[in-house]
Amino acid sequence: MLNYSEACERNKEFILQLLQRYMHDRGLVLEVGSGSGQHAIHFANTLTHLKWQPSDLHFNLPALAENLAQYAPANVLAPLELDVIADTWRLPVQPDAAFTANTLHIMDQACVEAFIRGIGEVLPVGGCLCIYGPFRYEGRYTSESNARFDQWLKQRDSRSGIRDFEQIVGWAEEVGLVCEQDHDMPANNQFQVWRKVA
Repeated sequence: MLNYSEACERNKEFILQLLQRYMHDRGLVLEVGSGSGQHAIHFANTLTHLKWQPSDLHFNLPALAENLAQYAPANVLAPLELDVIADTWRLPVQPDAAFTANTLHIMDQACVEAFIRGIGEVLPVGGCLCIYGPFRYEGRYTSESNARFDQWLKQRDSRSGIRDFEQIVGWAEEVGLVCEQDHDMPANNQFQVWRKVA
């Protein structure tokens, strides 16, 4: 598998358990930042009632498309090119759910804000967004390892870093998204469930 991610293999079962709870009544899920496609392949094999729409930046699409062609079940759609900073997300159909894993801390702040705004625009009222990854709360890290991870991220790219939950809330409120659940996960990550209410 091209661009194989060990992190995806470690966390996919934990994430799947919660997706089964929150995606049981959904139809089409837009995944933002699909990477190697490991999550899409694993989740779609179990959540067979869903259509799973992978997406990523243009330079990641060839490896993603090859992995999906080889390993994905029929309910995984062809991957889309999606840059969250684009003014308009060109999607062939409207999703009623969205998912992203381990992306917000590698985006710069403008991209994170654009991601939240874009999700708010494409989801209908009642739609849900599930986010997996590390966060800070009231400016505090949830663990020493996350503090070290954040330092490493910023040394690699000063624009990246673990995001403050309260800042996400502020952007989300502007587009009618509210956080309904926030689950503690292994490896000091969170699984957040946001609902489009307006």
